[in-house]
Amino acid sequence: MNILVTGGSGFLGQALCRALLAQGHTVSSYQRGFSPALAQLGVRQTLGALHDKTALRVAMQQQHGVLHNAAKASGWGTWQDFYQTNVLGTQCIIEVCRELGIGKLLYTSTPSVVHAGRKPVAGGNERDTPYGSRFTAHYPHSKMLAERAVLAANDVSLATLALRPRLIWGPGDTQLLPRLVERARAGRLRLIGDGGNRMDCTYIDNVVQAHLLALAELKPGAACAGKAYFISNGEPRPVRDIINGLLAAADAPLVEKSLPFPLAYALGMGCEALWAIGRLGGEPPMTRFLAEQLSTEHWYDCSQAQRDFGYTPEISMDEGLRRLRAALHEG
Repeated sequence: MNILVTGGSGFLGQALCRALLAQGHTVSSYQRGFSPALAQLGVRQTLGALHDKTALRVAMQQQHGVLHNAAKASGWGTWQDFYQTNVLGTQCIIEVCRELGIGKLLYTSTPSVVHAGRKPVAGGNERDTPYGSRFTAHYPHSKMLAERAVLAANDVSLATLALRPRLIWGPGDTQLLPRLVERARAGRLRLIGDGGNRMDCTYIDNVVQAHLLALAELKPGAACAGKAYFISNGEPRPVRDIINGLLAAADAPLVEKSLPFPLAYALGMGCEALWAIGRLGGEPPMTRFLAEQLSTEHWYDCSQAQRDFGYTPEISMDEGLRRLRAALHEG
């Protein structure tokens, strides 16, 4: 098939492009800036913003399916920026899919669309875990609106689904691990609470595997069409173990110090106010959303993905950490 990946120059996007090429598909990417790495792979690139329908029409010509992975995923920014990219951009992709007769749209969402503050989620499934109704950050709110639009668009001519991979990590990560390592080496990394709350996460190859399996199964009337799926390694662990496992793989100092949740939440509120009033650059070191996420039990049941399109994670966390360490030392 001809497959377009939005955000193909990013961590997950590049991994998706490589895997699709390995399966024999013709792959194109749509993103803001030119990527030499994608050029080396032979991926056709079209540059533009997600809400630019003219550029999208060029990128999406003669495509059989779209993996919509691009998003504004920052921990900070204005609602207008998040809405324009994540919500309006997704709506534009849906509209162009219909204009051009593209039959498959797979959306990369996030479990944070069901974020419920400090309410713990232990083994939550798609049926019993509703969308969040009170968001303390623009990212999960905008992703929730975009996911709902994608699922509502499912019909006999355009089959859609959403995957919600949890905390993606692995070789090639340019976001999560570099930030953890930087803060750990500067002595600025803290657990929220005792770090014993369990979370799940997902090794990059497993996320790619889920996308490929879902894409192959997705068609009008399929069991997976019009649905959202939690994706993870299926190995919930204490957040302190996850963070320290990643830091150990990078030979960075382990995190031992912690902040109580009330203090972290208050700091997050203060940082948000300071960044908003002072129009400071970058992201605040703490936000209310981050304090809630890092201190609360959050892990999900992936059995529906296994049932509907055969997803069973192939790479365990321990094997993934071994591969991450090897890749970092090779680099």
